[in-house]
Amino acid sequence: MPSYARGLRTARSTVDAAALLVPVSRSARIKPLVDPQVETGRDERPILGEWVTSRNGERRGDGAILYLHGGAYVVCSPRTHRPITTRLAVETGLPVLVPRYRMAPEHPFPAPLEDALAAYRWLLARGIPANGIVIAGDSAGGHLAASLTGEICRVGLPRPAGTVLFSPWVDLTCELSTAEQRRARDPYISAYAARRVARLVVGPAGFDDPRLALLTCPWDETSPFLIQVGGAEVLRPEAEAFAEALTSAGVTCELQVWKGQMHVFQILNRVLPEASAAMRETARFIGEAVATASAAGSEAVA
Repeated sequence: MPSYARGLRTARSTVDAAALLVPVSRSARIKPLVDPQVETGRDERPILGEWVTSRNGERRGDGAILYLHGGAYVVCSPRTHRPITTRLAVETGLPVLVPRYRMAPEHPFPAPLEDALAAYRWLLARGIPANGIVIAGDSAGGHLAASLTGEICRVGLPRPAGTVLFSPWVDLTCELSTAEQRRARDPYISAYAARRVARLVVGPAGFDDPRLALLTCPWDETSPFLIQVGGAEVLRPEAEAFAEALTSAGVTCELQVWKGQMHVFQILNRVLPEASAAMRETARFIGEAVATASAAGSEAVA
């Protein structure tokens, strides 16, 4: 991963072009999303991204998945993660919103979080109830998904039904992953490279923003989490520490460590049996989370 602007621009183009070679589910329909949000009457950034639905029919109006793609906050796009987002739409029957959030170094944190929060508000404004929304993300998108879940609570918005994290980059300082890399070499990601890129992500403000520090955020009264991580990746200790922090705060958290798997192995769900099984587990969690949250909402109204 290059750590300078020109190299990053080249990396983005290369990764997006390579994504065209990866097969995605033909059972899904992908539509570009460009919403200038003129109806709000406020000067707001447009919501950009993709709207992914199942061709096999979907549960309309009662839920959606907000998916935040990974790529170290500096590369990738909704297109690169279609193997995951199309599978989610088909498996769950829920539409998937994949926003094109701003990336570093041009737009350091918290710009991605602001865009993710705007996408969540967009879903709410269009009549999708919070108890039908599940937030999901992988790698840096996993960090963003967790940060968004916490931010929703902090700003007083209704909380989502649940949050799904694939190989989340929990600690941008990379202390735990660097220690892990001294014992075992990850076949996909380097903790040292991740720490170098993290400096681009945080920008001049550094690591002092409390919204970056997932391990020390207050997590009480947060919706359930599912965390999936490969057993062979350097980010596994981060995922385990985050699961422990959530459980200690009284949050329902299901941690799945997939033996021998690499970083974000779920993206290979069309060719790797373990990745396909992980996506089925994700669909199961999402279905249960939405059903539980919807039932609790109905009881509260009654």
